[in-house]
Amino acid sequence: MGRLLNSLGAKFGFVVVVIFMLVSILAPVLAPHDYKEVFTEYRNTPPFYQADGNSKFILGTDDLGRDIFSRIVWGAPVSMGIGFCVVVFSLFWGIFLGLLAGTLPAWVDNLISRFIDIIMSMPSMLMAIVIVSILGPSLINTIIAVGIVSIPQVYRLVRAQVLSESSKNYIIATKSFGANWWRVSVINILPNCMAVIIVQGTLGFSEAILNAAALGFLGLGAQPPTPEWGTMLADARAYIETSPWMVTAPGLCILVLVVGFNLLGDALRDFLDPKLKR
Repeated sequence: MGRLLNSLGAKFGFVVVVIFMLVSILAPVLAPHDYKEVFTEYRNTPPFYQADGNSKFILGTDDLGRDIFSRIVWGAPVSMGIGFCVVVFSLFWGIFLGLLAGTLPAWVDNLISRFIDIIMSMPSMLMAIVIVSILGPSLINTIIAVGIVSIPQVYRLVRAQVLSESSKNYIIATKSFGANWWRVSVINILPNCMAVIIVQGTLGFSEAILNAAALGFLGLGAQPPTPEWGTMLADARAYIETSPWMVTAPGLCILVLVVGFNLLGDALRDFLDPKLKR
């Protein structure tokens, strides 16, 4: 752990991720109000440190009178859950397709690679918008759409790593003993690809949260009253001049969490990649 967190950026990323994980787990305890609770007499109340603020609402209220701090806290498990589900979805299919392409005959590799090229032919955000538009706006469909556009990155890394490992002597020896596909691919090759997979999973976490927030901002992600940070930004954009605190809190949460995961992912890459070790 000391070698992993040997830089200020790595320590910052680790602390940020741990804090948001704790907030996600303890959301029912930390949130002073329910995220759906409406205080009609306190609509557009500024944060407590401003002149017209109320100590009952630390970060103020939105246009409906809902406590922004409570919605931020309840939104943490939603955003973290989206990132986790997207990473699991993309890693499963990316690893599976990468193993098939790297270990089976060339025509299988060509078939899968051309399918991945089709997905990559469009910008990832545009592809996600198309998928959500077809499936319909919802939290589950957001996870599916963001997960699909995240598969190519995992696939290309795994395929390249598998092709590199397949030419090594221990794999040639394993095949010479008549080992089946499962033993060669999953038992022998996959464990040696875990370093790049772990790094990609960490970096993919931040990208998933950012893409989900973008879809929520466009109205294609989680639907109200779900306290997803991108949806909160979309609801508050009409009040950005009159009530700027409504966009500040969710925007900062997205920024800090994405930066934290990126810094932690960079630290993991430096730690796990022997080529980058000093």
